[in-house]
Amino acid sequence: MGRCGLKLLIVDDQKVIRRSIHLFLKDYNIEVVGEAADGEEAVQLFKKTRPDVVTVDITMPKMDGLACIDELKKVDPNVRIMVITALADRATGLIALTKGARSYINKPINPEKLIKAFDKLLKREKDVNANSHT
Repeated sequence: MGRCGLKLLIVDDQKVIRRSIHLFLKDYNIEVVGEAADGEEAVQLFKKTRPDVVTVDITMPKMDGLACIDELKKVDPNVRIMVITALADRATGLIALTKGARSYINKPINPEKLIKAFDKLLKREKDVNANSHT
């Protein structure tokens, strides 16, 4: 679709969250190449679709988000991973970051929060100076 050609895999055990992420990013110039409901499914889809960016929940059946991050990083050490979780536990977020996640946001999410996090993750702060009034 877009010029940047980035591919996204959405991983969350809640269908409503996967749908929300997909919807919130519909105008973001990123292609959703797959959705997974658990870490095992995510790793299989990741190997097939080779996305540039993955959103990962922490609490999921079969394989949790932390183990999923480990597996994804083995396949592609350069993948950009954003953790989106209901766990407000900072320690878990720090563990995810040490395992290779590049970003961490808490649920509930809204379009502004998600887009801001994606801008930061993908370093798209092109309008930062235009919007700052100091």
